[in-house]
Amino acid sequence: MGSPMGPIQTAIYALLNADGTLGAMIEGVFDEVLEGTNKPYVVIGEAYETAENSHDRKGRRTVITIHVWSDHQGFSEVNTIGNRIIDLLDHTSLTVSGWTQIATRLDFSQTIRDPDPDIRHLPIRFEVTTEETI
Repeated sequence: MGSPMGPIQTAIYALLNADGTLGAMIEGVFDEVLEGTNKPYVVIGEAYETAENSHDRKGRRTVITIHVWSDHQGFSEVNTIGNRIIDLLDHTSLTVSGWTQIATRLDFSQTIRDPDPDIRHLPIRFEVTTEETI
C-alpha cells in the first residue's frame, strides 16, 4: 500500500488549482518553484506521517505544509491567500488515490518575515487522516 503522502499532495494540488478565486490571487501552485517566478505563489511543501491504524486496516495521520509567498508589504496579501486555502481545505473531502480520507483539518498557520525584508511567508499546516481502501 505504501504511503498516502504522494496521493494527498496530488489531491491538494488538484483542489487548489481548480479554484478560480485562488487562481486569480496567485501566479500558481507549485511543488518546486522555478527561479524568477513572480510572487505571490503557493508551494505544497513538507509532509510527515504517523501510523493511525485500526484493528482491521492501516491508517495514517499525514501532516502537510502549504507555503504562501508574497512580496507585498505587510501581511494582508498572504493572509487573504491563506484564508482562501483554509476555506478550501479545512474540513473538506479529498479524493486520495488508494486511501479513504477520514478528515482534513487545519493544524497551524503563522505569518513570518523572511530574512529578505521584502518577502512575507505564511506556512499553513493541515492534518489529513486516511485509512487504506479495502
